[in-house]
Amino acid sequence: MKNLSLILNAVLLIAVAVLFYLHFSSKAPSTSATGVTTEAGDLTIAYVNSDSVVKNYDYLKATNKAFEDKAAKMDQDYTNRVNSLRNEAAAYQRNVNSMTLGQVKATEEDLQRKQQNLAMYEQTLRQQLAEEQAKINKELYDRVTNYLKKYGKEKGLKVVLKRDPTSDVLFADEALDISKIVIDALNAEYAAEKTGAPAVKADSTAKAK
Repeated sequence: MKNLSLILNAVLLIAVAVLFYLHFSSKAPSTSATGVTTEAGDLTIAYVNSDSVVKNYDYLKATNKAFEDKAAKMDQDYTNRVNSLRNEAAAYQRNVNSMTLGQVKATEEDLQRKQQNLAMYEQTLRQQLAEEQAKINKELYDRVTNYLKKYGKEKGLKVVLKRDPTSDVLFADEALDISKIVIDALNAEYAAEKTGAPAVKADSTAKAK
């Protein structure tokens, strides 16, 4: 098996676009020349740099480390089983000439059965790691979008986009970047979870990076 240890996908699954349909005041919205809707001078669209979240979100760092440790242990266990089977096969090759036909048949059947079991074990490990990775990605997605939903309601955002080299956003003004605000808030919530203390609200006026 080649590199059983699966590295957590570096591309954060935030969303291509997370739409927040909100109830605004009776003031009619105005539309700029670029087609971006604004209301009372407030932004109604923003974006998050997913690379920044991947790099700076403490929850992801800790979860990624735990996942890699688990994958490394699985990989080591699999490697030990492979080496054990190889040793048995090598011993068979050394002793085959001195074995009876019955012993040869029994040994070969035993080695074949163990090889099949090892292949099934490898598949099981791969499936477990894939399920674990999917679970982590889902939890990460939920954490980010749940915060964006709250932040969007507070700030009157209609849309929050994901910004990275693979996204469809070719250009976005840095004034729309709320990455630092989101990261600071997510880290504050995560720190509160670990200590059991109330979450400290991140400074929403912080300049985004």
